[in-house]
Amino acid sequence: MRVFTLASAVLAAASLAYAEPKTANIYIQPFDSSSLPVPVAEVTYDISAPDAASASVTSYDAPALPESVSLVRVGIYDTKAKRWTSSVSVAGVENLGKGYAPRFLLSVDATKGDGEGEVLGATLKGVRVDAGQTRDFGPQAKVQLMGRGKQPELNKPIVLSPEGKNVEKEEKTFLQKYWWMIGIALMLAMGGGGDGK
Repeated sequence: MRVFTLASAVLAAASLAYAEPKTANIYIQPFDSSSLPVPVAEVTYDISAPDAASASVTSYDAPALPESVSLVRVGIYDTKAKRWTSSVSVAGVENLGKGYAPRFLLSVDATKGDGEGEVLGATLKGVRVDAGQTRDFGPQAKVQLMGRGKQPELNKPIVLSPEGKNVEKEEKTFLQKYWWMIGIALMLAMGGGGDGK
């Protein structure tokens, strides 16, 4: 039994260590249009090691949008089911314009801890390119892992007085709170004598 447990633990650790990176296809759709979303980027991400989660843009095609479009939806779209499978964010078309490098942020669910993170959402932000400051003009991607939040303390016992009321702490007086400051003031007064003239 012990050998089986040890072997399964080793296999689980090995599968996490050699987990394949996942890909997510990011789509955009003009906000006030009924046209189908078009793919804009393919992002490869790896969350097998949560401390070193990484992402990179595998392919990027700048979309050709009409002049009248000012806002676009950004997210993960399922072409077979014809519906958005992630949360959708809204971005301005200026983020895809000339002089801007697109930055994609994938929000990935990491609560299961199995390295099989599901993409919860995708956002797009255009970063102004300054040729004097940077040499990295291409699109970039980043992964943000969503973890489980703090859980409330349920069934915490409530202490009641013999009368059945909540027991409240008594408010301390100024003297009860700062009695030690009086001792320090006395020591300074006694020890800090005059110049002896």
